Amino acid sequence: MPETRRVPNPRVAVTRELPDVVMQRMEQLFDTRIHRGAAALTRDELAVAMADCDVLVPTVTDEIDAGLIEAAGPRLKLIANFGAGVNHIALKAARARGILVTNTPGVLTEDTADLTMALILSVPRRLAEGEKLVRSGAWQGWTPGGMLGHRIGGKALGILGMGRIGQAVARRARAFGLSIHYHNRHRLPKVVEAELQAQWHPHLDEMLGAIDLLTIHTPRNADSEGLIDAGRIALLRPHVYVINTSRGGIVDEDALVEALENGRLAGAGLDVWKHEPEIDPRLLALPNVVMTPHMGSATFEGRLATGEKVIANIRMWADGHRPPDQVLEGWA
Repeated sequence: MPETRRVPNPRVAVTRELPDVVMQRMEQLFDTRIHRGAAALTRDELAVAMADCDVLVPTVTDEIDAGLIEAAGPRLKLIANFGAGVNHIALKAARARGILVTNTPGVLTEDTADLTMALILSVPRRLAEGEKLVRSGAWQGWTPGGMLGHRIGGKALGILGMGRIGQAVARRARAFGLSIHYHNRHRLPKVVEAELQAQWHPHLDEMLGAIDLLTIHTPRNADSEGLIDAGRIALLRPHVYVINTSRGGIVDEDALVEALENGRLAGAGLDVWKHEPEIDPRLLALPNVVMTPHMGSATFEGRLATGEKVIANIRMWADGHRPPDQVLEGWA
């Protein structure tokens, strides 16, 4: 593992504008260089920033690949990610260079679970379609058959990935009368299963055939890339809705579009895509798809808490200690 040493007044390169209070605090504590402006740094600009800093603070929009890490300056010893997911950082390359990587777990759990629950409600009840109808001026008033959707009470919710966010979604879903099914690499303790009234499915394919809604909360990595592919989508019954607030790329978008267009799925709620911010125009044309702009964690409170964790990780490292949120998975 990389060694730690005290680094007084580390130079910190921040790739995106963060909340004002976070940036002000960073500038007070460290020799901070912040990229100002709406656009993300280009790869060349990232390389320049990484050539002369002790700490890099990237976000999910920055692809910190092995080439960038290998070419980084000798000062770079910490990548303090602003966010929980680290699939955009080449962890093995960082380890080979003796660079620590940290993230910000836990602070966005409730925010992401809230948005997930909103999509679980929005898609079956056709809320986006109804809102567009009202704004269009074409609505002619209430009718017995107008804008009929489906209730979610009494339905079976399948949760793929039962970590912090998956469990938070389960708690909300129980309050709406959904039964909870889940697939996870490891089974939850029985006391947690009892609290959530959740049924574990050791085999994902078996769970997919038994649910009415699927929500995805697994990290994107080599094991989950394309996990919900055409074969697994075919296991879902035609009345099923798919919700994804995790990461694009876990769901095969071509297979999803084909199933939606052909009526082999009832609808989808998506907050993430494989090639953000580009979205497949076929998805845009589908009325039974509710889409939000990767805003699962977009709350003032969540962004502030994320920034505070980043600062805590940098301060601990600068004082010569192991940062509390060091990323270890995938480093072996």
